[in-house]
Amino acid sequence: MDPDRVLEGLDPEQTQAARALRGPVCILAGAGTGKTRAITHRIAHAVASGVVSEQQILAVTFTARAAGEMRGRLRALGAPRVQARTFHAAALRQLSFFWPQVIGGEKPTLIDSKIQAVARAAHSVGVQPDRTGLRDLASEIEWAKVTQVRPTDYEGVVAKASRQVPLPAGEIARVFEAYEELRRERNLLDFESMLELTAGMITEYPAIAQRVREQYRYFVVDEFQDVNPLQKLLLDAWLGDRDDLCVVGDPSQTIYSFAGATPAYLTGFAARYPHATVVELVRDYRSTPQVVRVANHVISQAGGTTSAGHLTLRAQRPDGPDPVYQEYDDEPAEATGVARKIGVLMEEGVSAGEIAVLVRTNAQSAAYEQALTDQGVPFTVRGTTRFFERPEIKQAVHLLRGARHEAAGEDPAPLISTVRQLLGQIGLTDTAPEGRQARERWESLTALAQLAEDMAARPHPEGGRVTMNDLVEELEVRISTEHAPGFEGVTIASLHAAKGLEWDAVFLVGITEGMMPIIYAETDEEVEEERRLFYVGVTRAREHLSMSWSLSRSPGGRKTRKPSRFLDGLRPASPSTSARRAERRRGGAARCRVCGAALTDAAARKLGRCLDCPSSYDEALLERLRDWRRTVSQEQKVPAYVIFTDATLQAIAEQEPSAVPQLAAVSGVGPAKLDRYGEAVLALVAGADPADVIEGRDAPDDAEESVTG
Repeated sequence: MDPDRVLEGLDPEQTQAARALRGPVCILAGAGTGKTRAITHRIAHAVASGVVSEQQILAVTFTARAAGEMRGRLRALGAPRVQARTFHAAALRQLSFFWPQVIGGEKPTLIDSKIQAVARAAHSVGVQPDRTGLRDLASEIEWAKVTQVRPTDYEGVVAKASRQVPLPAGEIARVFEAYEELRRERNLLDFESMLELTAGMITEYPAIAQRVREQYRYFVVDEFQDVNPLQKLLLDAWLGDRDDLCVVGDPSQTIYSFAGATPAYLTGFAARYPHATVVELVRDYRSTPQVVRVANHVISQAGGTTSAGHLTLRAQRPDGPDPVYQEYDDEPAEATGVARKIGVLMEEGVSAGEIAVLVRTNAQSAAYEQALTDQGVPFTVRGTTRFFERPEIKQAVHLLRGARHEAAGEDPAPLISTVRQLLGQIGLTDTAPEGRQARERWESLTALAQLAEDMAARPHPEGGRVTMNDLVEELEVRISTEHAPGFEGVTIASLHAAKGLEWDAVFLVGITEGMMPIIYAETDEEVEEERRLFYVGVTRAREHLSMSWSLSRSPGGRKTRKPSRFLDGLRPASPSTSARRAERRRGGAARCRVCGAALTDAAARKLGRCLDCPSSYDEALLERLRDWRRTVSQEQKVPAYVIFTDATLQAIAEQEPSAVPQLAAVSGVGPAKLDRYGEAVLALVAGADPADVIEGRDAPDDAEESVTG
């Protein structure tokens, strides 16, 4: 292939990277700037130019999916024999090949999960954590191994780093040492030991080092900001004293520091190799200028290690819609509002598969699973299991079902205290435990307890108080709707699981202090990692970006939450405390859509204009609305203003909404009234006669059930 043809279609910076055929080369690639395109064309250009043969190239990335994508692109570019593998796949291939020569005897058994071995090791030293604790222990041992911390040094390293650990550091050190002994005795190989053994084999045996380095002369490492010390040890063993290395990454997307990753190898690359070629890719082909401005602002406010080497993106796409910043009174309202907005996008032609709801914790997904189900919107959950399929939730539901049967025929105890007592048996405590896995389990159980609290706070459809039987019946309904066959739909994913993906529309939800940054982020560096995580979420959006938060957890709760500090300077200017209180008393700040003046009168805010500003409306429609309201108020034996105020009816007549989202935007039309009266109002706007609307609507009892049930 003509080498110059390989470079066709690249932008100037991508071309510069592709022409840098000899290492060391560092490509700093911002989100959406075409880094995979740049490195695959660089590899193909090197092959076409005769600089290196295909078989002598090793391209390393972090996931099998990314490696597969790279191989596919290289095939299309005429370099099908280039090896593109993960660190682990490359190490396993080499270790398996050289094992008979170096060690001989039976090859070790590679274990996918170290849980069972950790459990045996823990038991042998008198430590008996539950299954969640075992997962956290395994994760902590993995962290120690990838950061090259030995069992004898573990306590000191943890103390010096002020690292939060799931168990006392001394206990973890004992389990760690027992695990390593057990692994050696039983000839077991975990992923960390596989990398370590491969690096050690190359370092200690010159003949093997020579063969490996003759085989691979040209290295490319993608996502270099995610490299940990153990992977760097293996990379250095592969390289030896050579420097034909190209690294690609973005320090602003380092979000796995908790697992041992460090951006220091990327940000310090030029210092280690002063003669390195450094190329910055900043042309963003993924997102609109509106989304890019948000991303640039978020990362420009960073401090600490995040501020080192962050890139300012330049949008290449045409203008798109402005980002949306939406505040809600409570979490259920936020979930419902997001689901409705998703419905509007789908009506406008955005496919469900091109929409994502991104959450900070997996426990948040439950509210959005339910809200999308209620709206009839298909969805999938990525990176975790659906809420009611999680082991801890299955266990909890089993307990609650049993409690329902035990309480049959007896005077039921208060629901909330009973639920919390039952869930306390399986891990629900007043405060979150240490350990990532234990926290995720605790958060899921907390979400279930909060569901019980929300139900107890609502009026019972038949009067009286909500019982355990009511709660279990509600859970059964939710479980049955969520167990529908899987299909293409809206993606619900954690921000961590979203890395490397992109959608036309992204909803970042729950963006409050304590959730983003997460309450567990206590040090400056931990907060900066949360900022990078938020940046990753923003840069997943191609066109539509919505950021939302709620002021309280439950309807009617105290509105004490604050929007995330990461939104400072992005969302509309925050008023003073006294002004906010006044606005809440007035129902919110607004401006006249005719003259732009601030609206202070309640009726004016409902109309969306000053009372004395000119406005035209359909008088016949307003009369139909009033006739309908009069009849409904008489039937329900409530004052007419309880249905809708005069100002709200006039606003409807002026704006003439033709769909549910437009009607929901009218001041005075809340979710309950939308559910109860929305269909009738839209029919009246469309020209229906009030008598026909009254005659065809559901009975009041049914309407009440649709609101409270």
